[in-house]
Amino acid sequence: MSQFQIPAFLNVLVGNDLKGFWVKRSTYEEQPVVRFQYQTLIIAVTSTSGDYVAWSTFPNFNNMQGAHLRIPSVSVREEDQNQDGKLDRLKFRLDLPLRPEEQVYSIQLLLTFSYKLFRMSTVVMQTLAFVQHSSSVPGSQLFIIGDLRLQQRIPLPHRGLHTVYNVSVIDGASPFASTYDLANIIGSYQDRNLTTVLSCPNPVWTVGRPAGSPFQINAEVRYPIEVISYRPGFWEMIKNAWIQYVSVLLIFLWVFNRIQTFVFQNQVLPTLPIPLKPHYS
Repeated sequence: MSQFQIPAFLNVLVGNDLKGFWVKRSTYEEQPVVRFQYQTLIIAVTSTSGDYVAWSTFPNFNNMQGAHLRIPSVSVREEDQNQDGKLDRLKFRLDLPLRPEEQVYSIQLLLTFSYKLFRMSTVVMQTLAFVQHSSSVPGSQLFIIGDLRLQQRIPLPHRGLHTVYNVSVIDGASPFASTYDLANIIGSYQDRNLTTVLSCPNPVWTVGRPAGSPFQINAEVRYPIEVISYRPGFWEMIKNAWIQYVSVLLIFLWVFNRIQTFVFQNQVLPTLPIPLKPHYS
């Protein structure tokens, strides 16, 4: 049995189209205000048996590493390419010193950022970018470039201040090793409704490290314009509903007028004249 289908223009009235009569979610574009927070954590696997070296900007983490600690050279530059007052990208370089017998097979790198939105609701939060790459062949350099993209599980409100995630991604004051475990950090971070992720990282792994030279990481993190999902306010919902209502109403008025004209001109229905009673003053 064929199923009866509601015409597309009627869907607007009953709310069965893609958006419905009442718009419950909408989007807008905004370039976020992003700043690197100069917080870094790196772990490099230096042998096939699982030996590693590590370093971070958190003293408590470094104190736990003992002989595994390697203090690198780090250089950072943030750029505003289009001169609009908002930074567009981060250029990050890290030179990790190694012993002659050490080779790098795997890298895990964590960078933290301050992330702000202002156009609709004001969002102030701290986020991270996580880089992970491994190879069966030891390398001398990792080059990576990608976009720091916003991920939303729920739409933002159309106004107000949102600071629930304006807390440090890593508690640098904690003396416990579990605080700096990457599985715990990433797991807790992914429980949030608003996060950032390094999208399309396109890593380039270079082999052939000369003896005595450090392992080098070159990363370029771009801060692109985002499409933000939000819940419209009352007046915006009313405006969109009114536009849909009026547009459909005009169509129905035109159709009903044509039907009425056709019925009377062609005498589709039988009619009887009803004499009017005289009115006496």
